[in-house]
Amino acid sequence: MHRRSRWEPYHRAGRTAAATAAAALIGVLTGCSDLPGEEEVRYAGDYGGHEPLAVVGYPSTGTLRTAQEVVWRTADGNTAELAALAAPGTARGVPAATARNWISAFGEGARGKVTAEFYDEGSKRQSVVLYFHATGQIKQIDVRTGMGGEDRDWYVYMDEPQPAAATAVPSWIPKTPGALGSRSVP
Repeated sequence: MHRRSRWEPYHRAGRTAAATAAAALIGVLTGCSDLPGEEEVRYAGDYGGHEPLAVVGYPSTGTLRTAQEVVWRTADGNTAELAALAAPGTARGVPAATARNWISAFGEGARGKVTAEFYDEGSKRQSVVLYFHATGQIKQIDVRTGMGGEDRDWYVYMDEPQPAAATAVPSWIPKTPGALGSRSVP
């Protein structure tokens, strides 16, 4: 027969409260990892605040996100944030000049429907052709992954400080998305 002490209800209540507190702490600590970070919240806001990007070809997660950010920053006219997507090692001032050129040339089109065609395989780098439907313009960009010690995962080559270079369309690019089957011409 178990004899109850007058303190047993308090010990049991203390153990229950401690277990509840521990469970709550574990829930809070592990639950935090499921909460979106500042960058994810911003991305979701951008995604909801812009025209959806149509996709042709096979982007990687990084190339798709970077292409979307190029279109969004161009649509928003945000020179500093567009230039911040530039690959490290680009000559000083060139990304800002390139961003101004891209915004000036493609800003109107970027605010409407855009199709991005992703050429070839995108694990390390990918060529992306942007088709701006409202203006009929075409822009080819090159996206690459960071190479050691860089704080961003993906970058855009932004070395077109002259307006003519920024708006030039290489001859291999078709007039409509998908015409080459998302494969670069050899």
